[in-house]
Amino acid sequence: MSKVMLGVSGGVDSSVAALLLKQQGYDVAGLFMQNWDEDDSGECRAEEDRRDALGVCGRLDIPFYSRNFAKEYWKGVFEYFLDEYRRGRTPNPDVLCNREIKFKTFLHEAQELGADKIATGHYAQVDHRDGEWKLLRGADQDKDQTYFLHQLGQAQLAATLFPIGHLPKSEVRKLASEAKLPTAQKKDSTGICFIGERDFREFLGQYIPAKAGEIRSVDGLKVGQHSGVFYYTLGQREGLHIGGIKGRPAAPWFVVGKDVGKNILYVDQGIDSLWLQSTELHSEPVHWVSEKPNPREFRCTAKTRYRQTDEACVVQQLENGELNVIFDRPQRAVTPGQSVVFYQNDECLGGAVIASTNSKMETQVK
Repeated sequence: MSKVMLGVSGGVDSSVAALLLKQQGYDVAGLFMQNWDEDDSGECRAEEDRRDALGVCGRLDIPFYSRNFAKEYWKGVFEYFLDEYRRGRTPNPDVLCNREIKFKTFLHEAQELGADKIATGHYAQVDHRDGEWKLLRGADQDKDQTYFLHQLGQAQLAATLFPIGHLPKSEVRKLASEAKLPTAQKKDSTGICFIGERDFREFLGQYIPAKAGEIRSVDGLKVGQHSGVFYYTLGQREGLHIGGIKGRPAAPWFVVGKDVGKNILYVDQGIDSLWLQSTELHSEPVHWVSEKPNPREFRCTAKTRYRQTDEACVVQQLENGELNVIFDRPQRAVTPGQSVVFYQNDECLGGAVIASTNSKMETQVK
């Protein structure tokens, strides 16, 4: 009987994953990961989550372990997070957390504890065909999390189970209620754990000092003042505090660009501003799930943010491992620092960090 170490988070998804593993006859244990040492604000609620995870393991009569990976998280995820913001980019720490913590540090710890495989409550699926492991979308398209898992490779997928990947979220809730799991009605966590419910700018300002500067329209008119270009991302509307401007329509303003060197934030009116549009992006070195070589140029679909429908594109691989990606139609607010993730139907092929685009604003600021 295979021994499986499940990452228990104190949420309903990992709770039902534990339930299903036990029903399927696995020798399952739960391991709770604390990835952030809380400060006095207590926003991460790690202790509450730990108690819930322990309660689920007790209810299902499975062993419970707890480990503090805060040091590894700081070095492998949080330092990168800060460096990216200092560069004026918008990173995605969930992608790095999966690669560096859940499917590296946690995997190693589970193996040290004698586990044959690990499992998590992600909405994704793994299949083995054509001689290799495939990362497939979760059956619930609204919950699919392969975007955040695209950095996984053959070794990680070979050692991983996603017990709820074939289920819709509604069924997961139903199973939790029927089994009387203490997390059945618990709300899903949102956002980044180390920020929690705190104001994002206030949190980031603890590590990157705020520096006020001008907010300018795309034609150079000063329309406001910002408290630090690092705090804003492309396409953002909230937090600009731009009042009525004489001679301008009463339409909302959106962030369309940042000049970090000059500390200028550029904005334009209209959610579909041409200054936010791009048809091409250049990426940092790509990670492919498969170890088999892809063609130098091929067609597929891609996402440049999590809650996006697939967009058709052409991928061109360069000698240095970087990519040029050309979309069939213009894309809005493609953001350096975020990930572009590639798909063929339900298979996640891999992805890369976005380095630059051919947007009108980005070309002009260069």
